[in-house]
Amino acid sequence: MKTRAAVLRQVGLPHPYKQTQPLVIEELTLAPPGRDEVLVRIRAAGLCHSDLSVINGDRPRPVPMAIGHEAAGEVAGLGEGVTDLAIGDHVALVFVPSCGHCMPCSEGRPALCEPGAAANGAGTLLSGQRRLADTSGQPVNHHLGCSAFAEHVVVSRRSLVKIDPALPFDEAALFGCAVLTGVGAVVNTAQVRAGQSVAVIGLGGVGLAAVIGAVAAGAREVVAIDLAASKRDMAIELGATQAFDGADPDCVDKVRAATHGGLDHVFEFAGSTRAFETAYRITRRGGTTTTAGLPPPQAAFALPIVNLVGEERTLKGSYIGTCVPSRDLPRYVALYRAGRLPVNRLMTGRLRLEDINEGFDRLHAGEAVRQVVVFD
Repeated sequence: MKTRAAVLRQVGLPHPYKQTQPLVIEELTLAPPGRDEVLVRIRAAGLCHSDLSVINGDRPRPVPMAIGHEAAGEVAGLGEGVTDLAIGDHVALVFVPSCGHCMPCSEGRPALCEPGAAANGAGTLLSGQRRLADTSGQPVNHHLGCSAFAEHVVVSRRSLVKIDPALPFDEAALFGCAVLTGVGAVVNTAQVRAGQSVAVIGLGGVGLAAVIGAVAAGAREVVAIDLAASKRDMAIELGATQAFDGADPDCVDKVRAATHGGLDHVFEFAGSTRAFETAYRITRRGGTTTTAGLPPPQAAFALPIVNLVGEERTLKGSYIGTCVPSRDLPRYVALYRAGRLPVNRLMTGRLRLEDINEGFDRLHAGEAVRQVVVFD
């Protein structure tokens, strides 16, 4: 069948993307789903900094690539062996497929699936196959097993979680990345307990999801840090107790003074060495610094080892919020429907597929939290 998709053929083009058009809407040929694969009609797909980092070259991926990884849709076709889904089921996409058999999967850590990571790096589905081709017949790579900025996609069954059909698609899309990553970092990776103090650095969709996750977890204090005043204001509206300007050269001193020496848990989502350094410096003695930011591969941090030992600090990395998607995503949806995770408030715009380059301009400029491409 044919499908329209946003295709990246050249990375690192300059801004504004509205003019340079790194993403081109192309008609691609989509092969039928193979064994353990599913055809999905995409209904909504969110714009994420992880997409932007591929477009600008910070996260190298093979091109040409049909991009996008945070989405929701409905099942339109089933490959051989898929017996637990039906045509018309509503699903959210998950950007690391889990094989269920490798060591991380057997330990209950599907976010670290080794075959899934290898497939994502190669631009294939979990099966090792590519189901997309351009008009000349040349293969087009898959982005994180999803390629979600498209009318239809074929994905591994292991890239899907069935969701409540009452949930609007544009809201459901956010759960597959922003919510799993942000809320999961708080409750799974760091295991924040009621009454502890939290800071979140980098208030994009993932960071603000962490803010609402910390509030839901019962944190007594939630400090929000970002360069943009509008995002700091939004964090306060979502339950943060204080907000600080990350560009202020005295930010660290001000936060430490306001929190009596630092916080129990500090989360970094900005994806920069400077932000990570700030996170480490505002973590209290005995506290935990957790990062889910994805800076360029060459980014490094000089760790003060004596400080790490003498203050019994903990450093953690968090990928997809250390989630078990089939367990956690339905839980987070239930919390949202109960009014305890206001995920819908993270959405700052809806747009057509044809306007996707302008959407990434807004994301790059810090003018948007979560924009969603909506398909009719």
